[in-house]
Amino acid sequence: MFEKKEKRVLEDLFIREKPALILLALKAAKGSVYATILSKKSDCTYSHTIKILDVLRNYGLVTFEKRGRIKMITLTDDGWDVAHNLEAIQKKLTQIEDKKGAQPVHKSKPELAEPDVQPKE
Repeated sequence: MFEKKEKRVLEDLFIREKPALILLALKAAKGSVYATILSKKSDCTYSHTIKILDVLRNYGLVTFEKRGRIKMITLTDDGWDVAHNLEAIQKKLTQIEDKKGAQPVHKSKPELAEPDVQPKE
């Protein structure tokens, strides 16, 4: 689930990838996780992971527990709800894209019609 895969258009539109991956990794762990593990699962640097986790902690979605030099991260009840809903959104967006044929929508310039030019006599 956490392997790199082809970018999904709708997910990119609605969900920021790294915070979502961190929340989903915490949900999959079903308990406390080292911040380093979350960095690897979300393909982030440790410092970027900690910045994201600080924001999530400020919103009450995760808690930090320091065990010696190691920070353990746990989802709160609200964090669990958000992660569960993110997972549901991710599944629904995947279903929509699969139904559509997973063809990304690219805006292209409309083709200009050739002007109807008659040679002057």
